[in-house]
Amino acid sequence: MKVVYFLAAILALTSSVVSAYDPSPLQDFCVAVKENDGVFVNGKFCKDPKMVKAEDFFLHVEPGKTDNPLGLAVTPVFVDQLPGLNTLGISLARIDFAPKGLNPPHTHPRATEILIVLEGTLYVGFVSSNQDGNRLFTKVLNKGDVFVFPFGLIHFQLNVGYENAVAIAGLSSQNPGTITIANALFKATPPISEDVLTKAFQVDKKTIEYLLKQTWYNHN
Repeated sequence: MKVVYFLAAILALTSSVVSAYDPSPLQDFCVAVKENDGVFVNGKFCKDPKMVKAEDFFLHVEPGKTDNPLGLAVTPVFVDQLPGLNTLGISLARIDFAPKGLNPPHTHPRATEILIVLEGTLYVGFVSSNQDGNRLFTKVLNKGDVFVFPFGLIHFQLNVGYENAVAIAGLSSQNPGTITIANALFKATPPISEDVLTKAFQVDKKTIEYLLKQTWYNHN
């Protein structure tokens, strides 16, 4: 019986650790500060609660500039931009698209994403894991439509309209992170070996050399 209780305790402890991506707050708020004279909580120090103001929870977001090769502007509202998000386990981003603009295949290593279209028409999708056969799930979204991108899966958004498009993405982390697939593979520092990339993509070295020389747009 003692063995059963021990195993149950270990299972409970493991489950709680695995699920704790953004820890639950232990107080009303923990406004992030850059100074190191506060209380350290999961990457950010807490501002003295007595010094917290309404401005710590407020941020005005302007439309982003889309005059770049992707026709895209991602304006993050993460804990670095809005300190009041610290320990709250949530954030968002405004995404502006020029006509035919693309938010290229990427993933958020610490968050699920839910997207709502405010203006325009977007073709969106995500790819499931290897274990699920890398299935592609896509949908054309119009104004008012909502779509969810599961935790950590590669996804994208393309403006298929002839006008600008705007969307808001909600994310289940104060600091979700972004890994743009092309940047990670072809603009890593130091560079990934050409032998690795050549074999992984089953192409010749000239193709890889060409891709490595391209300018890859980076966004948050």
